[in-house]
Amino acid sequence: MTMNRGLTGRSWRAAGILVAGLLGGTLLPATPAAAVHGAVPGDFNGDGYRDAVLPAPGADVAGKEAAGAVVVLYGSRTGLSASRRKIITQNTASIPGTAEAFDRFGAATATADLNRDGYADLVVGSPYEGTAKGIDAGTVTVLWGSSAGLTRGTNLPTPQGDPLYYGVDLAAAGTGPGAKTEVLVGSRAGSVRFTGPFSSTGTFGGSATPADMSQAEAVALGDFNGDGAQDHVNATYRYSGLTGGHIVVNPEDHALALQKGNGLMVAAGDLNGDGYSDLVAGDPDEPEVSGVDGVLGGRVLVWYGSARGISPDAAPVQITQNTVGVPGGSEKYDAFGGALAVADLNRDGLADIVVGTPYESIGKIGRAGQVTVIPGRRTGALGAGAYAFNQDTAKVPGGSEVDDFFGTTVAAGDVNKDGKAELFVGAATENNSTGAVWVFPGGTAGPTATGSRVFTATSVGLPQQNGTLLGGNGLLWVI
Repeated sequence: MTMNRGLTGRSWRAAGILVAGLLGGTLLPATPAAAVHGAVPGDFNGDGYRDAVLPAPGADVAGKEAAGAVVVLYGSRTGLSASRRKIITQNTASIPGTAEAFDRFGAATATADLNRDGYADLVVGSPYEGTAKGIDAGTVTVLWGSSAGLTRGTNLPTPQGDPLYYGVDLAAAGTGPGAKTEVLVGSRAGSVRFTGPFSSTGTFGGSATPADMSQAEAVALGDFNGDGAQDHVNATYRYSGLTGGHIVVNPEDHALALQKGNGLMVAAGDLNGDGYSDLVAGDPDEPEVSGVDGVLGGRVLVWYGSARGISPDAAPVQITQNTVGVPGGSEKYDAFGGALAVADLNRDGLADIVVGTPYESIGKIGRAGQVTVIPGRRTGALGAGAYAFNQDTAKVPGGSEVDDFFGTTVAAGDVNKDGKAELFVGAATENNSTGAVWVFPGGTAGPTATGSRVFTATSVGLPQQNGTLLGGNGLLWVI
């Protein structure tokens, strides 16, 4: 397999600066921003079936390299079909902006019914968009759902005076009226929180930036103390001396970083069924000093929510590939925790952890990649009952190849209305970095390889020969 040389250097336009750290640390020299999360499926056209979102931030548009696109595959009783699709770019009618080289529209996406009209809306980041506020300032666009699907959009303007990579990651939640519906936007200048009420004309209730301006590599929303309001999480850019960056809960409230763990990826969900969201972090980096911080091959950390939320000095539960019940074993540079999603996959009322290990070797095939599902548990240690998929798993289309990076991105959601969530797995560098997304059907005990299928960039109408990055690039250019 040949990786696309156009994905480094000029294409990613590294800032090449040293950013002053917060909380007494120093960030490593700035690298090209990674896009972290992909949207869960949402019913954008109100037909009762959720629609899948396949980002393609490297897609060329009208001759503009890596302007970016989003592919929507419409859900149905029979699942997804490449023929039932819509491709949206910044050149699509009624979408703000214009497709320009290296904007990377679709680099991060999130789903929620923001204006509470019964149609899911799609939030799209273009972190390399140039604006009046500067080169690579970034933009965030809301594509509004309707009976005709996603047909128009408006931008969420940043209040930051000097934004950088605004929209590098996104989280959205529609849990109620007014401020209970919100969008959290990551950027190198700090996260921005938007609260409702939202309207399809582009208005919103308010916005706020964090008090400590923690630069956000990744963001997440979750109700950790059960008060009915979303707490906000930033995972900062990588710090020297640490694996990953600091993880900060509610930074706009002058909160402290969590003291006993760090990482580059965050997600939230109720893993033990106690009514409180739990915070999950992926920390795929190798430790700089063994036994001091991080672990060989990467790790996932879990902080359990409670009536008091998550204390800054709380000790997380650590999960690795050496944890009892977890398939495989911890090996150097596996990058376990390089992708992350939290969702109830087996319908037991508990959220499960989906972990991407994009650098995992499969047999003698280096960096082929693997995805592991760790079921939530009411009692007992996490890890029991875990299972994994890779391209050599029986009945999974394709085959493991060097530098496929299967597990670059992960997401989950029910697209055929059978009550069982499908699992979506991206491999950014499959097929000369055009990328591919595998869909694992939901089963009684969780996703299954039986009936799994793969969507390639060509199959969904993106025929360029390299660099499309269907499924998104996740943390691939950071880890």
